[in-house]
Amino acid sequence: MPTASSSGWLKWVGETLAKSNCNGEYVSPDPNNHKCLYALQLIKKCTERIYESHILEPKCEFLSPKPTDLLSSRLFMEDVPVDFLFLTKQERPCKIILVVVQNYNYMPAYIWANNKTVQEALHVKKTLLGNQGTVTNWQRCNTTMYTTSAYEIDVGSVLKHHQLLNEKGFQALVYSGDHDMTVPYLSTLKWIQNLNLTIDERWRPWYVNGQIAGYTEKYKNINQACITFATVKGGGHTAPEYKPKECLAMIERWLSLVPL
Repeated sequence: MPTASSSGWLKWVGETLAKSNCNGEYVSPDPNNHKCLYALQLIKKCTERIYESHILEPKCEFLSPKPTDLLSSRLFMEDVPVDFLFLTKQERPCKIILVVVQNYNYMPAYIWANNKTVQEALHVKKTLLGNQGTVTNWQRCNTTMYTTSAYEIDVGSVLKHHQLLNEKGFQALVYSGDHDMTVPYLSTLKWIQNLNLTIDERWRPWYVNGQIAGYTEKYKNINQACITFATVKGGGHTAPEYKPKECLAMIERWLSLVPL
C-alpha cells in the first residue's frame, strides 16, 4: 500500500499529467490518449480506498438494509453471509456501523414509504394479478437499477430545466455536503455559475449555534429570481443524514425568506 508521501506524489503527478494531456476531458477521455489515461489511472489509485459518499467514513461493502430484521437477533446472520464470523477485527466495526447504526436511521423512511395510506396519497400503482404497476414494497436503494438496463433513456444534463425555472421566477435552494465526493460541491457550484446569473450576496460562512455550518452564496436574475447555494460543513452525499441540525436550520431559514 502506498505511504502518505507516495500517495501525495502520485496525486501530484496524476493531476499535472491530466491537466497537460486530457484537454479538460476527464470523464470520457479519448481512448487513444494514453498519457491522459495513465494520468487518470494514477489519480484513481489515490482515491480507490476513499468512500465517495463521505470522505471521512470507512469504505465498506454495500449492504442492502432489511429494516424488518432490525430488531431481530439474527440481523447479522441474515444481512451478512456466514463468513461474517471470520471477518478480521478491523473489518467488523465497519460492517456493524453500516448494518446497525445506519439501518436504524433509515427505519422511519421504510415505515412511512410502505404505509398504504401514504402510497395511496402518492398515487402509487398497485401490481395485481400480473398486471404491470409500481412496486409497492419501497426500498431505499434498489441496487438492481445499477446492474440492469432498467432505464431506456438517460438524461445528459438538466441545466436547461434549471434555466427555465429561474427565468420563470422560481426561487431555489441548492446545497451540497462538503465531504461528498460522489457529487462534489464544486461541480454543483459550476453548473450554477453556467446560468450566467448576477451574484447578489458573495461567498460567506453561515452559522448554527455560533459554529460555522458551511458557506453560502446567492445569485439572482433580472426578474429577481434567486438561487441560494450553500455547502454543509461535514455533510456527505445525503447531507441531512450527517448534519440534521444544520440542514434543518438551513431549510427553515430559506423557507422563512431570511438569510442563512
